[in-house]
Amino acid sequence: MNERNSGLLLHITSLPGPEGTGTLGLEAFRFTDFLEMTGQKYWQILPVGLPGNDNSPYQCYSSFGGNPLLIDLRQLANDSLLKNEDPGIKPNFSDKKVDYKKVKSWKIPLLRKAHQNFKNNYDGDLNDEYKNFIKINSWWLNDYSLFMAAKKYFNDTDWTEWDEKLKYREKNTLLKYDKLLQEEISYHKFIQFLFFRQWFRLKNYANSKGILIFGDLPLYVLGDSCDVWVNPDIFQLGKDLKPTYTGGVPPDYFSATGQLWGNPLYDWKKLKKRKFDWWLDRLSHNFKLFDLVRIDHFRGLESYWSVPAGEKTAVNGHWEKAKGHLLLKGIKSKFGSLPVVAEDLGIITPEVDSLRNEFGLPGMKVLQFAFNGNEKNTNLPHNYTPECIAYTGTHDNNTTRGWLRSLKGKEKKQVRRYIGKVYGKRLNRCLEMVWSSCAKTAIMPVQDLLQLGEKARLNTPGTLHGNWEWRLGPGQLNPKHEKMLLDITIKYNRQRSAAP
Repeated sequence: MNERNSGLLLHITSLPGPEGTGTLGLEAFRFTDFLEMTGQKYWQILPVGLPGNDNSPYQCYSSFGGNPLLIDLRQLANDSLLKNEDPGIKPNFSDKKVDYKKVKSWKIPLLRKAHQNFKNNYDGDLNDEYKNFIKINSWWLNDYSLFMAAKKYFNDTDWTEWDEKLKYREKNTLLKYDKLLQEEISYHKFIQFLFFRQWFRLKNYANSKGILIFGDLPLYVLGDSCDVWVNPDIFQLGKDLKPTYTGGVPPDYFSATGQLWGNPLYDWKKLKKRKFDWWLDRLSHNFKLFDLVRIDHFRGLESYWSVPAGEKTAVNGHWEKAKGHLLLKGIKSKFGSLPVVAEDLGIITPEVDSLRNEFGLPGMKVLQFAFNGNEKNTNLPHNYTPECIAYTGTHDNNTTRGWLRSLKGKEKKQVRRYIGKVYGKRLNRCLEMVWSSCAKTAIMPVQDLLQLGEKARLNTPGTLHGNWEWRLGPGQLNPKHEKMLLDITIKYNRQRSAAP
C-alpha cells in the first residue's frame, strides 16, 4: 500500500512504570492505544537484546536473546510465577531516568525466584508452552544459555579469557559445562521463554490495532557475545580468537579522530562460503519479532572502515569492500520482499545509494542534518523523495528543542531563513515540515512531541556515561499531545487505515 503514514520513536526502556525501567507490561499496551488513537502506523524501537556493561542496546550479548529487564513482573504475578510477598521492599526508582544497576539488583533475583517457583510448583498449560518454546528455539537457545551461564561462572570475564577448551568449543568440554552449569542454563532458557511470551503478546496486540512494530538491527555484534563465540570463523579473529581488526568510522567534520567502536569485523569470504547462513538466521529471527527492520550502519554492507585492533582512535583505519550485494540477494531469495529500512545517514557514497536503490530499500532523512549551507542537502524537506522515511531526529540526536537552542553561526542563520525567526514557533514548524513533506513515512521521537529540551536526550554518540537512561514520566503524554499529534496526522493525510 502507498498510503502516507507516520509513527513515534520510543524505546521500551523509556516507558513509564513501577519497575525502574520500561517493560512489556501495561504501559506498553497503553502506549499502543495512544498510537492507535492518534492515527499512527508505526511504533519504532531500538534493539531488544540484553546489553553488555555499557547498557547500549546496540552492544548485546546475543543477536537472538531478549533483555530480561524488559520482562514485566506484574504479568508474572498474574501467571502465579511470583507471589505477592516475593518483590519485598521495592527501591525508590526514579520516574525520569533508568538506574540500571539498581534495577538489576532488585529485578534479577525476582526473575530467579519466578524460575524457582516454576520448577517447584508449576503445572498446567505454561509447562507445555515452555517445552514447545525450547523445542522451536533450541537452534540458538542452547548456545545462548550455556554462554550466559559460563559468563556468570567465569565472573563475567570476556569469553576469550575462559577455560581454553571451552573457549575453542571442544566437544567434550561443551558437554562437561552443560552438565556442570545445568541449573543456570535452565534459568536462562526459562527467562527467554518469559521474554518472548510477553513480547509476542504485545506485538499481537499492536498488530490487532493496526500498529506495526519497527525494530532495529545493529550491523555489527559485540565482541564478547555468543554470536562470536559460536561462529568465530565468520569474524576477523586471530589464533587467540581476539579481533585482528575492529569497526568504526573515519575522521570527519564531527570528529577529528573518527569513531572507534571496537566490534569485530566480518570475514566476508567466510560468510559467502557459508552462504550467509548466520545472517539469514538473524534476519529470519528479526522478521518474526518486528514488522519492519532498520539495518543500522547500512553503508557497512557496501564497504567498511577497518581499524587494526589495539588502536586508540579510528585514524589509522582503511576502507575495505564488503559483500553486502550478495547478502541482500540471498535475503531476497529466501524471504521474497524485504521489510527493511537502510540507515544511510552520514557521508554516503554513490555505491551505497546504488546498493540501497537496487533492492528498493527506503533510506532515512533527518531534519537536524539538513542545514549545512547547501540547498541541495537531501535532508532538507524540499529535497525529500516519497520512498524515504523522514525524521525530526533519531535516538542519537539532541531533541529538536535542544537542537534549536544550540544552533550557532551559519547553521543558525540558515535555520532561521528556512524555518522562521520566532523561536516559540520554530519547534512546531519543524514537526509540521516533516509531517507535511512528500516522504511516505514520517517519524518523530516522543521527546519532540512533548517538546522537551536537551535533558531528555537518549544518547550522545562518543560519550560513555548518562546514555539510554531517559524515561517518559507517568501521565506525561496527555490529551493535549494526543490532540496535537492527531491534528497534524489528519491535516497532512497520514492517518492510519483502520485495523483489519
